[in-house]
This record gives sequence, C-alpha cells and structure tokens, in this order.
Amino acid sequence: MSDVTIFDKIINREIPAQIVYEDASVLAFRDIQPQAPTHVLVIPKKKVARFSQLADLSPQDVGQFFAGVAKVAAQLGLDKNGYRVVVNNGRDGQQTVEYLHAHILGGRSLTWPPG
Repeated sequence: MSDVTIFDKIINREIPAQIVYEDASVLAFRDIQPQAPTHVLVIPKKKVARFSQLADLSPQDVGQFFAGVAKVAAQLGLDKNGYRVVVNNGRDGQQTVEYLHAHILGGRSLTWPPG
C-alpha cells in the first residue's frame, strides 16, 4: 500500500486538521464536511486501507483502534445521549479515502436507516 492519502498527510502534519485526540495508536480530527453537530474521524496510525483488511491485523491492533474510537467519543461528551460510529468499506460503501477511518457522529438525534 504505497498510495499517500490525505490521512497520511494529516498524520505527518503536512496539512492542517482540527485534532481532538491523539495517542500512540490513533489520531482523531474534525471532519471538514460535518454531517452532525459533532463529526470526528478516527484513524489508526498503523495504516490499513479498508475495514475488510482488519482481519490481517493482530487482535491487539484492532482492539486499540476501537478502544481509541470509544475514548474519543467519551472525551467529546457523547456518552450521555449516544452517538453513531460508521465505518465505510469500499466503493459501494461510500469509502472516499483508501485509509481505514471511523466516523463518530453525535450531538443530535440521528435517524435510521442511514442510507
């Protein structure tokens, strides 16, 4: 996987982002086209192109990613009223960046079905 994405550039601080959380495993930043009052993207620092490739990672790496998502949501104060975590996979899943990322959406009541 050699393609450099916008998320690689954010991790490397080559382009700015509104970072809300960072630890050794994940980086979280505000989406530039928010779909809810709170819309944050969480990316693993260990690059994976798609959700379907998580099976290639160790259980520890997968756990650290999802634990990071939960930490970010808690830090944003979304635990009280709830939130949605969305991971798009591939073209039909509307994945626009070939770098695994989770969307945390909250701050209002969300509708169902989503799409």
